[in-house]
Amino acid sequence: MVQEKKIPSGFIYFFGAFGGILFGYDIGVMTGALPFLQSDWNLQNDPAAIGWITSSLMLGAIFGGAMAGQISDRLGRRKMILIAAIVFAIGSILAGISPHNGILFMIVSRVILGLAVGAASALVPAYMSEMAPARLRGRLSGINQTMIVSGMLLSYIVAFLLKDLPETMAWRLMLSLAAVPALILFLGVLKLPESPRFLIKNNKFEEARRVLSYIRSNKAQIEDEVTQIQEASKKEANQKTSWGTLLSGKYRYLVIAGVGVAAFQQFQGANAIFYYIPLIVENATGNEASSALMWPIIQGVILVLGSLLFLLIADKFNRRTLLTLGGTVMGLSFMLPAILNIIIPNANPIMIVVFLSIYVAFYSFTWAPLTWVIVGEMFPLLIRGRASGLASSFNWVGSFLVGLLFPIMTASMAQEAVFAIFGTICLLGVLFIRTRVVETRGRSLEEIEKIGENQILKEKNA
Repeated sequence: MVQEKKIPSGFIYFFGAFGGILFGYDIGVMTGALPFLQSDWNLQNDPAAIGWITSSLMLGAIFGGAMAGQISDRLGRRKMILIAAIVFAIGSILAGISPHNGILFMIVSRVILGLAVGAASALVPAYMSEMAPARLRGRLSGINQTMIVSGMLLSYIVAFLLKDLPETMAWRLMLSLAAVPALILFLGVLKLPESPRFLIKNNKFEEARRVLSYIRSNKAQIEDEVTQIQEASKKEANQKTSWGTLLSGKYRYLVIAGVGVAAFQQFQGANAIFYYIPLIVENATGNEASSALMWPIIQGVILVLGSLLFLLIADKFNRRTLLTLGGTVMGLSFMLPAILNIIIPNANPIMIVVFLSIYVAFYSFTWAPLTWVIVGEMFPLLIRGRASGLASSFNWVGSFLVGLLFPIMTASMAQEAVFAIFGTICLLGVLFIRTRVVETRGRSLEEIEKIGENQILKEKNA
């Protein structure tokens, strides 16, 4: 009998998180493509069209996250990531071949692409958290964020390299090239194992033990984890779930916490920077947006460095501490330009971009990675697929509204005032963390579930 070849843990974690590359590329690529598309289609005076083309990807992602989370509870995380990779490739190519001035075709193509982006945002955190040991879960789940920001940086670099092509060819190539990492993801995930928690939930115990043997150090640890997952699964085996289950007494506290963190991450306005930084620089300095494509690369480098810093500190500091620090500095970074603009009306216009860079730096190692760590670890097994999908959808609702409304808001009020509004939301996010989110660092997924149940009991007895 030929012994089955062991899959290296590094391969599992790398391709388990690789969906983040596509997620990042597709949310970042429009930053570089938009100035060329805007010029090619004469959309300079149509902020609504710009907003819809940019945000249509997030509209698809709202539904993609919810559907993928639910279907993955039946088919498994791995199969759904494979399906998402195929949809990624189709949506990217369709966007790149949009007919001239085909605004509706472009919007529909990006909605299709958004289905895959939303699916990846729900599936990758769930898969990574279910594969990672509790002591390393923050760091390994944080690889997802490193992949996302690496994808964004890749899209910014591609845009910069293609900027001297004829404008029609430039934006079409930028959008279509996302099909390349989609193919890499598909081929890599073909060799990935299924999540052990999903396998045990479906009574495939030996297969689950084999998968755990790839990523755990000894048999005792494997058996202990199998026992813990079995016990949690037995409790939930006879329970039927629906969307209403998410807000039932037993799960309500953890679901509100996880979904709330996911929503706040987007309503804080980060993607206004990532989608529109060339236009923000143009608005501030008067220079052409297409000549400001070095700024997205600078933001992308900050994001990647921040994500790497997070990998070093992820499991050394409490989740709540990092989110509080990040949210506070982010809020102040957004609000100070408006205050300084009142005090010093003739201040250098590039000042706002400097403060945005400070925002990005703190966002990159706090709210950006920790949102997906919390989404991956906060929800109990029975509802994890649905709840992760719901959190992903709320995250994309925020992203969609920011992408759609930012150009419209900046057309009707000063940029500093718009960012001050986002700064206020950042500080409200800090208040939410301090009052509604339990600490999860270093705890097993089953321990976190018990904490949530205890919080519900406290509320009932209060």
